Amino acid sequence: MSFDRAQQFGNTVEGPNDKRNYPLISLTVGIIGLFVSFVGIYIAWNSGDSRPLLGWLMGFTYWFMASIGMLFLIMIFYVFDSGWSVVVRRQMEHGVGAIKWLGLMFLPLILFSWFYKENSGILWSWMNPDNLLPGGHTIGEDSIFQAKSSYLNLPAFTLRAVLYFVVFIGLAEILRFCSFSLEKDGDPKWMHIAHNTSAIGIILCALAATFASVDWYKALEYHWFSTIYGVWFFAESMRAGIAVLLLVCFLKVSKGSLKGIFNRCHSHHLGCLMLTFTIFWAYISFSQYFLVYNANIPEETFWYNIRELNPDGTKSSWWWVSMTLVFLHFLFPFIYLLFYKNKFGRRVIFISFWILFFHAFDIYWNILPEKLSVDPDTLGYIVRPFGVSIWDASTFIGVGGICIWAFLTSAAKVKSIPIRDPRIEESINAHE
Repeated sequence: MSFDRAQQFGNTVEGPNDKRNYPLISLTVGIIGLFVSFVGIYIAWNSGDSRPLLGWLMGFTYWFMASIGMLFLIMIFYVFDSGWSVVVRRQMEHGVGAIKWLGLMFLPLILFSWFYKENSGILWSWMNPDNLLPGGHTIGEDSIFQAKSSYLNLPAFTLRAVLYFVVFIGLAEILRFCSFSLEKDGDPKWMHIAHNTSAIGIILCALAATFASVDWYKALEYHWFSTIYGVWFFAESMRAGIAVLLLVCFLKVSKGSLKGIFNRCHSHHLGCLMLTFTIFWAYISFSQYFLVYNANIPEETFWYNIRELNPDGTKSSWWWVSMTLVFLHFLFPFIYLLFYKNKFGRRVIFISFWILFFHAFDIYWNILPEKLSVDPDTLGYIVRPFGVSIWDASTFIGVGGICIWAFLTSAAKVKSIPIRDPRIEESINAHE
């Protein structure tokens, strides 16, 4: 497609002939979903049940990981001066515009932790040292907690969460501002600013994402030790981000705003990246398991034990989720994406939906299992079983609606592709 022809395309995901108000629809759906989730938080406030809060955390995490994956991709493309990616980069710039709203979505968990009666720590148990552990002793009496208490305390946890979102939101908004400013005046200085910001930002984002994953997910079981957990978070975020990006691009092709612009080269490269991070995710997940298995230290092995076995040694519901991740979240996408033809059209759309579906399973597997004390005077416990609740669905829909609204609102303000980017013609005419 010629450069002149590319400039004629519309600037929204709806396309030139679609008059439906998608931003309003998605915002309405998001608000309704979040309202239902707030009902769950109210129930948790009165009953002390952590399940609605876990549902909120998982729904938030699903969209947060996809957004962080896209933020990493934007910076990687800038650092490597990737010419083919200019067309798809604009779609991610709209996507990361949701991060500031995701910061707001995390706020209820922080407020609940601060103001819930006696700070019971029903989500992050270490927030209340008086909580009983299986065996009858309190968290405050636990030597592992005592060793980690200078890091695991509510003021430090809150301060770090603020810093993480300052990094994520700051980087996202700087990169968006540079790209949109380039669209207005064509000054190449914005490209240099974005490039330099990305070079530093990758390091800052990697550190923030690593510590955020430790604080928000790994610390749900503060006994557990792992030095590789942050890398898992990065790998899974990249998979989710690429899958969402592919779906957005094909949707915009079908609506007309990227028709003839997003081509086979873009689809092929993104399919290859999806295969790359599928392998990387499996490598990191296996490496973590292998290291824990070889070390055979109780402070590490219990995390996998409760995801495989019941206390009586029988296979738990989580064992089946574990097998699902091995065979359906890794093996099938890996084999599928090895084939050249599966990186185009409906075939790559299918595998993008597939990966996003099992992305939810990975989040469940990492967040939901927990030892629940049965009798504080004994060593007996049960493990929270696998299950989907209404609070999971409502938060997924609610946060998702807000993220889609943020994307569409951003997309309505600028062209679908960065016309004044110096490498736009290279991207439009990219070939395999």
